[in-house]
Amino acid sequence: MGTVITVTSGKGGTGKTSITGAVAASLSLMDRTVLCIDMDIGLRNLDISLGLNDRALMDFSDVALGRCPLARAVVPHPTLKGLSLLTSPMSLPASLTPEKIRALLDTARGMYDYILIDSPAGLGAGFRLAICGADRAVVVATNDASSLRDAQRTVSELDHMRQVHLVMNRIQTKLLRRLRATIDDAMDAAGLPLIGVVPEDPYVILCANLGQPLTDRGKRGAALACWNIARRLEGQRVPIMRIR
Repeated sequence: MGTVITVTSGKGGTGKTSITGAVAASLSLMDRTVLCIDMDIGLRNLDISLGLNDRALMDFSDVALGRCPLARAVVPHPTLKGLSLLTSPMSLPASLTPEKIRALLDTARGMYDYILIDSPAGLGAGFRLAICGADRAVVVATNDASSLRDAQRTVSELDHMRQVHLVMNRIQTKLLRRLRATIDDAMDAAGLPLIGVVPEDPYVILCANLGQPLTDRGKRGAALACWNIARRLEGQRVPIMRIR
């Protein structure tokens, strides 16, 4: 049975979607079958991060509400074998319930090794749907105070999860000396074990604009950091990247 992992954050702008896409692509390169579900209702961008811009015709609400089978609704990636996308509707149907989302995820568990959910920022109805059937969660934060506070608030809503980890994203080398204790402080504040540190990397935006998964850049910078996160999800022991 596959594992459902929700990638979330307390606020927008943390790079949550880029992390979701890059980790999913990395897992597919490890010969795992991966389904990405974009649950950022109304603000979906995961298709861009995966290089699947506007290819999806059906969305997860069509599957959850019985209008379309999962196998027909997903969009397979043209070059990354085993990687597929199930996109989000532009608005939340009133008839979409947590029970229907859980049923969708149970079906997906039987078809994929990993199901990665890109959660909307904040703690609203979309967030609650994104976490209702997940086995694990990854909370993405940056090193600014508001992001860390919001991450801490998000963690308090995830106490039903068996595993919750923290990713510190967009770490800037030039500020690291001034913020030397920030990552340790973030772990203490959020009360989470660290699963990855991702450096600020201009290639994240470049790859998204070119419609290329971040893994196409090779194993360095943010691409390497996300590759290592994928390895840790697989249970491998990998040192946390040192950013200098």
